Amino acid sequence: MASRMNLSEEHHTQIKTVKSLWQNESPEPSCVSMKSDRSMDPPIKFSSGDTSAHLSQKHKGLQSHTAKKNLDSIFKEIEHKIMSELKRFKRLLSPDYPECSERDRYDDEGHSRVREGLLKITLLILRKMNQTDLANTLQTKLMPVSQQKLRSRLQDKYQRISEGLSNHGDSTRLNEIYTELYIIEGGSGEVNNEHEVRQIETVSRRPETQETPINCNDIFKPSPGQDKPIRTVLTKGVAGIGKTVSVQKFILDWTEGKANQDVHFIFPLPFRELNLIQKHLSLVDLLNHLHTETKEFKSADYEDYKVMFIFDGLDECRLRLDFQNNQSLSDVTESASVDVLLTNLIKGNLLPSALLWITSRPAAANQIPPECVHQLTEVRGFNDPQKEEYFRKRINDPSLADRIVTHIRSSRSLFIMCHIPVFCWISAAVLERMMGKAESAEIPKTLTQMFTHFLIFQTKLKTQKYDGKYEINPDQARKTILSLGKLAFEQLEKGNLIFYEKDLKESGIDVREVSVYSGVCTQIFREEFGLQLGKVFSFVHLSVQEFLAALFKLLSFSEQNTGLMNEFRSPMSSLLKREVDKALQSENGHWDLFLRFLLGLSLESNQTLLQGLLRKTVSSSDINQKTAAYIKQKIRENPSPEKSINLFHCLNELNDRSLEQEVQTYLSRTDYYRLSGVSLSAAQWSTLVFVLLNTEEELDEFKLRKYDRSEECLLRLLPVIKTSRKIDLSCCGITQKGCAALISALRSNPSHLTELNLNFNTPGDSGVKLLSALLEDPHCKLKKLRLSNCSIGEEGCTALISALRSNCSHLTELNLSYNTPGDSGVKLLSALLEDPHCKLKKLWLIKCSIGEEGCAALISALRSNPSHLTELYLSLNKPGDSGVKLLFALLKDPHCKLKKLYI
Repeated sequence: MASRMNLSEEHHTQIKTVKSLWQNESPEPSCVSMKSDRSMDPPIKFSSGDTSAHLSQKHKGLQSHTAKKNLDSIFKEIEHKIMSELKRFKRLLSPDYPECSERDRYDDEGHSRVREGLLKITLLILRKMNQTDLANTLQTKLMPVSQQKLRSRLQDKYQRISEGLSNHGDSTRLNEIYTELYIIEGGSGEVNNEHEVRQIETVSRRPETQETPINCNDIFKPSPGQDKPIRTVLTKGVAGIGKTVSVQKFILDWTEGKANQDVHFIFPLPFRELNLIQKHLSLVDLLNHLHTETKEFKSADYEDYKVMFIFDGLDECRLRLDFQNNQSLSDVTESASVDVLLTNLIKGNLLPSALLWITSRPAAANQIPPECVHQLTEVRGFNDPQKEEYFRKRINDPSLADRIVTHIRSSRSLFIMCHIPVFCWISAAVLERMMGKAESAEIPKTLTQMFTHFLIFQTKLKTQKYDGKYEINPDQARKTILSLGKLAFEQLEKGNLIFYEKDLKESGIDVREVSVYSGVCTQIFREEFGLQLGKVFSFVHLSVQEFLAALFKLLSFSEQNTGLMNEFRSPMSSLLKREVDKALQSENGHWDLFLRFLLGLSLESNQTLLQGLLRKTVSSSDINQKTAAYIKQKIRENPSPEKSINLFHCLNELNDRSLEQEVQTYLSRTDYYRLSGVSLSAAQWSTLVFVLLNTEEELDEFKLRKYDRSEECLLRLLPVIKTSRKIDLSCCGITQKGCAALISALRSNPSHLTELNLNFNTPGDSGVKLLSALLEDPHCKLKKLRLSNCSIGEEGCTALISALRSNCSHLTELNLSYNTPGDSGVKLLSALLEDPHCKLKKLWLIKCSIGEEGCAALISALRSNPSHLTELYLSLNKPGDSGVKLLFALLKDPHCKLKKLYI
């Protein structure tokens, strides 16, 4: 309260100061006007004794007295109005002041401008007094009615979530079921075009300890030590991972007053809405169009208030965002195409003070120039504890929830996919229904089985079997699924996840009958209404679209072969082989999941479940065996690790685990060198990689000698090695060739690695130079590096130290023993130790050809920066008597932190 009283006193003082300035200021000289007719007056007649100068002075004195009196009166009135307004502000800030109709008062335009001006002064002074919270509270309470209308509408729109349901009546309050998502700061800035299931699988193998989690509401808050404010945040995440739900929760918390209350207006502008706007318009008109509350705004309001724009779904953008060639725009009232408005907003030409949040799938994120992004975040979906939390919140019966979690954990492929919240919802919908009743059907263990049951439930083909109600017309359902499948397949080929009316027409779907599709497939196909624009359609997730596309392929094949004589029928195995080849030809794995689904659907057991859709089964055990043999042949051809892993998933869909069983014989050994003396085929090596990557064991630390001490083993197991945080390759015969392959693999995610042990190998100077390039990467967070007896000379040591100097704040242990850096190399190392950012605690330099000169440089460095190093190993060098004396003198230094010294 004291600060509020001080505010009034300060304003009172300021007003008096201004008043005194006015009073003491000399009057302005009058200006002669050529239009004045004063020169036409008769000449003045002077009385005796009164000179012209005296009369003039008397006249001026009378004018000055009158002006002063008038000025006093004016400023007294101004002072009264200002004090009244300040008292009003004070009342508003009082904790016991009720919500009132202050916002509803409408004054004449002049009074309103005066009030706005005084509010700006008050807010400025409050913030200079470090009373930011008071300033924000005051500004919020005096917000125009439009802000309250916007908050109210957004709260109504975002407070409920449908989890795939098209019927709003079945939706749930977001706050009741919301499970915190795992969001990290940073993430890779590189473009990742891989299939998103590949990305999910990669992330699932990565421990979380090296990543910085961040709360969704804090994404605009600078990290500790970060000085610059954050204007634009780019959030990446695969489809269905929770980006849109994060946006929804962010907005909801703002509308409910829980977070980000310093932001006065939030304007969601989804790209799927912006795609529909064809005409030229200004930014003001665009906001008026999508958020009608802004029609009361003046252009200056966008600068005066703290405004945030949220652009959700950059990957859905069909506008050409040409940041290089689009015209520059800085006026919010100037008209242009929507893409021009967006590029200027993002570049900061329009409303540079506004905050921007952009969400995108990884492959599309590079559309935004890096210099326009001030914070990069990544939504990782659910981590393992959050998966369990979701199922326990979603399923009311705790015992049933436990059984479902146990079942999900038993299938690695299902558990990995549960990183995606939408897949958790699909799994919960299926398993709650199947495991909650005395079902005789086999519980789904593969992705295809899970999606097949999901389709059955949602199309109500088996409703009578599951809940004793009606069963819909199979012919109608078949027609519907075929139409949706065709749409799914055609749009998958184009890479589209959202569709508009023209897309539906191209797939032969009558837009007027869309309710039939979203009614029969209640939770598969969504029809959404935009903010103020037309309809947008989508499948609830990319995986659902891929499943329906695969089903369409199978149904189309069945249709083509129905009624044909045997000699004219195309064999099913030929179709499956073509699709295997097609998937392998895709560099980014675009058809990986589609292929898994298609192969899974080729099983007779899954086709039996879909007998209402398939007029007859189009598979056999012979076809499955031929397909599995073809896939094994492709594995033997040694494709890339990612393609090989997907082929193993395909074999699992075909229930063929013969290759896995072969390598399990070797993995079951508990000793070291499990593969020593064993000659594995290319297919067996690929199988070993797949098995190790899909084990439930934490791949935190990898020791190559557990398998075999050979460079071949290193090269074969690189996909496993690069997922580990701690890599031990000691005594394994690694040469420059193996070192080059290792570094190349590690560069894809340098922030992941924390420990690397290459002791007693022969990478040489050339190999260490390659390693140095990795260490220079600012994302590299390596803490422990062991290079004992690695044939490193002065040249390699120079490259290594140079790299460490450019990125020295992470390394705490370095072992260079049994190499030959010599005095020159140690001098470079000493310069590193002098760096105040250097955090080395343990340093091994045993038998490194260090003489008196090198020893002196080393000790000098430790004297200048003695606060970190605690262990120093200098055995088998030649420091000489002088060097030993310097070392003992160093130990006596009270600032020296050395606890262990070996000489």
